Amino acid sequence: MEKMNQALEKMKMLVGMDVEDEEVAPQQESSFAFMDDLNRNCTLSTKQRLYGFAICLTTGIACTLLSMMVFFNPIKFGITFSFGNLLALGSTAFLIGPKRQVTMMLDPVRIYATAIYIASIIIALFCALYVRNKLLTLLLIILEFGALIWYSLSYIPFARSMVSKVMMACFDTEF
Repeated sequence: MEKMNQALEKMKMLVGMDVEDEEVAPQQESSFAFMDDLNRNCTLSTKQRLYGFAICLTTGIACTLLSMMVFFNPIKFGITFSFGNLLALGSTAFLIGPKRQVTMMLDPVRIYATAIYIASIIIALFCALYVRNKLLTLLLIILEFGALIWYSLSYIPFARSMVSKVMMACFDTEF
């Protein structure tokens, strides 16, 4: 029975539902006060969370795919592609909750991947909207895509080390 309760609690945590945890330290509680308020005010049923996730992810993927139609206009491409990535990234907040999403993004394992990914989105949008340099925007979109892949691999155990080893083996020039 204990294992069943633990499995149920893990499932609740996976979809972002509240689980009866031990008392949180006061210092840690104050640092996430805004996120706690946001989580309390955004109570959704499991069905609503799944609908929100599906709609947000589908819209994000659609924006990313539609950006290919305006590929030869890097400014429109950069805006559409970046907006699609932001929607796809935000879709997981419906499943696990915004607080847990931010906590997972700031986890020491993926903090650098998150920083590079978010920075590449911001810089690509800045270059597309204000600098209006097509070549620079295209290069930043390529960086953004690479950062998206590296960030996504950080959620799969041992995926980044495996990809690194494969890339080293492929591009090793010594025989």
